[in-house]
Amino acid sequence: MDPIPGMMMDRPLLVSALIEHAERFHGAVPVVSREHDGSLFRYTYAEASGRAKRLAKALLRLGVRPGERVATMAWNGHRHFELYYGISGIGAVMHTINPRLFEDQIAYIANHAGDRLLFVDLSLLPLVEALRGRLATIRTCVALAPRAALPAGTTLPGLLSYEELLEAEDDDFAWPQFDERSACALCYTSGTTGRPRGALYSHRSTVLHTMNCCAVDGHAVSGEDCVLPAVQMYHGNAWGIPYSATAAGAKLVLSGRQLDGETLFRLLEEERVTFSLGVPTVWMDLLAYTAPRGLRLTTLRRVVSGGSAVPQSLVEAFRRDHGVRVIQAWGMTEMNPLGATAAPRHRHLGASEAERDAVNQTQGRPPFLVDMRIVGPDGAVLPHDGRAVGELQVRGPWVISGYFGDPAATAAAITPDGWLATGDVGSIDPDGYLRVVDRAKDMIKSGGEWISSIALETAAAAHPDVAEAAAVAVPHPRWGERPLLLVVARDGRAVDAAALRGFLAARLARWWLPDEILVVAELPRTATGKVSKAALRERYRDRGLPEG
Repeated sequence: MDPIPGMMMDRPLLVSALIEHAERFHGAVPVVSREHDGSLFRYTYAEASGRAKRLAKALLRLGVRPGERVATMAWNGHRHFELYYGISGIGAVMHTINPRLFEDQIAYIANHAGDRLLFVDLSLLPLVEALRGRLATIRTCVALAPRAALPAGTTLPGLLSYEELLEAEDDDFAWPQFDERSACALCYTSGTTGRPRGALYSHRSTVLHTMNCCAVDGHAVSGEDCVLPAVQMYHGNAWGIPYSATAAGAKLVLSGRQLDGETLFRLLEEERVTFSLGVPTVWMDLLAYTAPRGLRLTTLRRVVSGGSAVPQSLVEAFRRDHGVRVIQAWGMTEMNPLGATAAPRHRHLGASEAERDAVNQTQGRPPFLVDMRIVGPDGAVLPHDGRAVGELQVRGPWVISGYFGDPAATAAAITPDGWLATGDVGSIDPDGYLRVVDRAKDMIKSGGEWISSIALETAAAAHPDVAEAAAVAVPHPRWGERPLLLVVARDGRAVDAAALRGFLAARLARWWLPDEILVVAELPRTATGKVSKAALRERYRDRGLPEG
């Protein structure tokens, strides 16, 4: 429909508008990138914009057309940042591949996506070489490096150099305008419960999500911030930070491959980072590095943590030892990915620390434009009273309407009335705060009643000797299933199973208490850094518990 004279201007919401805005209005703001050799590369948003335009022209010269998928297999770095804009800016689709997936999964998603080009970090070339015969659709590989840095003995035919591609172009380029509902990026789930599934993001959804991330009750990214995403750019587009930092004009620090405690601490301090985001294990590793050395974070003000429940002990340690506020958030690949943030409300002004902590122990409340509901086993919508528990369903303009090229998965996940079934089980209180009880597949059914593995793990993690905890169901001759609790001890401490059981007995119903507690050196991880419950279930599936 043509606009009515006198109404608002109509410009499509395109990803390229973010970097274009950055170049015009905060072009001198720094972008810092930790390189393959450990050195730091520094440039500005204006320079990044110019290189993204060169990349766009190179892609067009290589024959890339709108709608075609272009894959990246790379860590957090300035070249990967340029790919976010150069690929999507010409109407192609950036497909970020997680290199920590199994080789079978990588081959599957690259072929399923129909990727034509692959941009790859130097350190990941051996992985691509090993997969070469199984990547059916990829015709060209580009190493994210100068020509001189390419290995002489590579088995990849016609391997191109990223810097050489850009050197052949100039930045005299105008970003094309097209339908904002066109696809801009493709992310696949980690495939913990079957084959990975593709979430295809539109330009419109990504720009709206970016605006939410810059909102106070979102991530509150602003031009005053220096932001370091401690989550890789292949994981839910680094939770939107490559877009929101660009839109806001925040200094951006990209950590490269390493996210160990020492590397992270040095980057946070040396670059004077004010805001960071990552899964709880990243922050546990950081605290494990700083605490025994008596180190203090001097500029970091707030941290967003998600991906799994945030232990209260972690929140308290950051507040006590560093003066840093930890904010819990919830989301999923299918939501581009932010779905809720534990932001306080007006009534929490003047609230006690304990009351604020209670808010932060929820997964948060949804932002404007995201809707949530919980439904019972019969499909009936349940009240938001904080007591009723049901399957969580969501909808909104940055929620997928189906899985890319997968009608069976779409039919299973999208309800007849257009909601996405998340697979989470939880409650929503009258203020809109979501409390995820568990993933549906992780609930433990004992004697016909449900036990929340998350609640059990959270209680265990509150013990001063416990660094991490995971609970899984194991067979039981009488009750069907009983919880097995696995714990990792804090550095320099030992966990006494009997004492831990007594600690839990004061906090949980008696029948929730684990029949067995095992102390282990470490817990298995998924490709996105979460504890792999699937691996634990497989490992302990024959560890049946005696009747008692």
